[in-house]
Amino acid sequence: MAPKKPLCLPSLLLLLLTLLLPQADTRSFVVDREHDRFLLDGAPFRYVSGSLHYFRVPRVLWADRLFKMQMSGLNAVQLYVPWNYHEPEPGVYNFNGSRDLIAFLKEASIANLLVILRPGPYICAEWEMGGLPAWLLRKPNIHLRTSDPDFLAAVDSWFKVLLPKIYPWLYHNGGNIISIQVENEYGSYRSCDFAYMKHLAGLFRALLGDEILLFTTDGPQGLRCGSLKGLYTTVDFGPADNMTKIFALQREYEPHGPLVNSEYYTGWLDYWGQNHSTRSIIAVTRGLEKMLKLGASVNMYMFHGGTNFGYWNGADEKGHFLPITTSYDYDAPISEAGDVTLKLFALRNVISQFQEIPLGPLPPPSPKMMLGPLTLHLDGYLLDFLHLLCPQGPIHSILPMTFEAVKQDRGFMLYRTYLTHTVFEPTQFWVPNNGIHDRAYVMVDGVFQGVLERNTKHKLFLTGKMGAKLDVLLENMGRLSFGSNYSDFKGLLQAPILGQTILTQWLMFPLKVDKLVKWSFPLQLLKNSHPQTPSGPIFYSTTFPILDSVRDTFLFLPGWTKGQVWINGFNLGRYWTKRGPQQTLYVPKPLLFPRGVLNKITLLELENVPPQPQIQFLDSPILNSTLHRTYIYSLSADTRSDSEPMELSGH
Repeated sequence: MAPKKPLCLPSLLLLLLTLLLPQADTRSFVVDREHDRFLLDGAPFRYVSGSLHYFRVPRVLWADRLFKMQMSGLNAVQLYVPWNYHEPEPGVYNFNGSRDLIAFLKEASIANLLVILRPGPYICAEWEMGGLPAWLLRKPNIHLRTSDPDFLAAVDSWFKVLLPKIYPWLYHNGGNIISIQVENEYGSYRSCDFAYMKHLAGLFRALLGDEILLFTTDGPQGLRCGSLKGLYTTVDFGPADNMTKIFALQREYEPHGPLVNSEYYTGWLDYWGQNHSTRSIIAVTRGLEKMLKLGASVNMYMFHGGTNFGYWNGADEKGHFLPITTSYDYDAPISEAGDVTLKLFALRNVISQFQEIPLGPLPPPSPKMMLGPLTLHLDGYLLDFLHLLCPQGPIHSILPMTFEAVKQDRGFMLYRTYLTHTVFEPTQFWVPNNGIHDRAYVMVDGVFQGVLERNTKHKLFLTGKMGAKLDVLLENMGRLSFGSNYSDFKGLLQAPILGQTILTQWLMFPLKVDKLVKWSFPLQLLKNSHPQTPSGPIFYSTTFPILDSVRDTFLFLPGWTKGQVWINGFNLGRYWTKRGPQQTLYVPKPLLFPRGVLNKITLLELENVPPQPQIQFLDSPILNSTLHRTYIYSLSADTRSDSEPMELSGH
């Protein structure tokens, strides 16, 4: 065997470089407590981030929104992961299409944006049940967001699927996720269960390792119960809040390390029946500038809001039940339709004073189209389609059952019973203990009688012959998504009462409305005799071509009352023209078919049809036209006045 030759000097240098390169390539994002800052790969770093929710934006538009964020001077994007969007049934997971979280992380990487991930399990986000799956409530005694074994078992099972998926995307593994939030504003919840928070922290560490930065976020009143040793404490507040005071509170929990506002509110959410929320450009930019001068890291919530398509909106409880609108525009720097606003340019100017921003112009607003008016045609009453909406037939029970008990997570369910005696005089029909969750559309022998509504309208007066069919269509308007969000069961929570009679022997029809609209229309129904002025739950539809280029647009439903609308089988969301403030629904261009193909629009109107059943497509949105006089009946004495401004913090 020939003797080994001694290593020459170039070989020694190469070996030395090989040994040193891994150390030079080490990626890290850590807290530098000595200098009150973050370090990215060993260098001082501060993030200026914005929130965007992939689940509120069609997948084909992700890249456009992220590019505009990057061009605004942001270096990170913050996003939630809604558990209920990905696990529709226990053990059934969906990460396809607009649910493809990894595809979104890739798009963020292409846009050169770092990621701040907020996987919950609870996220708030004004999202249905705060992101928790409704199927958790099939165990009616479960205690959400606590160390209840049933809840922890479901959480553990979910995170053992989700967290390994994101592990390769952690920054130190070569990905773009620099930090991960544990839970969300837990201090605003009633439980203050430290064992639960410790369990989550341990689970995250076990599945993700010790290198990733874990943090919590709370408002100023929530730090005591929301923070946990070993998780970096951050705060959230808006432009109107006392920045000095709140950052001082953060310092009580984090004496050393960077100041961080994880939710700096650029606007606010909207509730049906209240004014559209806005936040002035001056206030938002002034607050951002002050924080950046302090060296703080900031995430702007929201930077692009998007849309609560389908049934995905959440709700709040503030004296009475407050469902959130379909639009999640949020008065954000990038509008619901993805257009840059004056607020964005003003924020970009502030950011440019503290760090370099990309060169080049921001894209102009996308072109929009107008179309119509279009006349819709009657397809039939909802009751006409019952055999198709519930093909498996009804569930029978002596007392009414909740949505959760019959595994109907969202949408609508019909309750039916028959009068056991003749009611000659108008007699009070009501549900004890505010047991309507959330709106009930009442019919006797197919004739619409009126609406009962949670917290607001509690009784109707009915007549009917013995054996008359009493139908009550229940609408789930979105489960509570914030704060002490107790288990928000839907449907008839107690048996209705007619006069002195407790009504029993119910048939429950869980309705598959989306499936009917997508696959079964158009239908040839027998021509029933319909009244001149249709009322009650009823389907209308029409088809229309687009002769010019397909563009984004906004659906306007003048004269319609309340309902759900589909475009080409896609559930666009709820409309509530009579209550407002939202009057138009955003229709993204990708939902529409190009020239030569007929588009289909379907409405489920729940109350009253206008004399001219027409709709229009507009080239700009109408988000602030609350018709207060239609909402007067539902205002209680402790409800804020219409002119009183919404509080923009303590969310």
